[in-house]
Amino acid sequence: QVQVVESGGGLVQPGGSLRLSCTASGFNLEDLAIAWFRQAPGKEREGVSCLRYIDNTRNYVDSVKGRFTISGDSDRNTVHLQMNGLQPGDAGLYYCAANWNKYYACSDDGRIRSYDYWGQGTQVNVSS
Repeated sequence: QVQVVESGGGLVQPGGSLRLSCTASGFNLEDLAIAWFRQAPGKEREGVSCLRYIDNTRNYVDSVKGRFTISGDSDRNTVHLQMNGLQPGDAGLYYCAANWNKYYACSDDGRIRSYDYWGQGTQVNVSS
């Protein structure tokens, strides 16, 4: 059974950093695509970044390029999202998600598509 669990959210001042972690069970990182989504109050959920661990393909939404980095740790079956230069617009509930169809979900054209398995989310707040 595929399960993903997020951790690492919190409150940070503008310009600060956080590292989110997504710990997976029921599969190996090489088998799936893993993505981070976020949703702010009153806004639609958006894909932030995805990782296709098998070939190290990494996609990012334009608003986080150069600030966020996604990475995988196969020994711990964990995917991290390092977030630097956080701004109030980055605040929201961050979800980890997984998809067996890794080439579709984290595609070569840079897109972050739909995912099948979701965690409960971890809250990120950015405020002074």
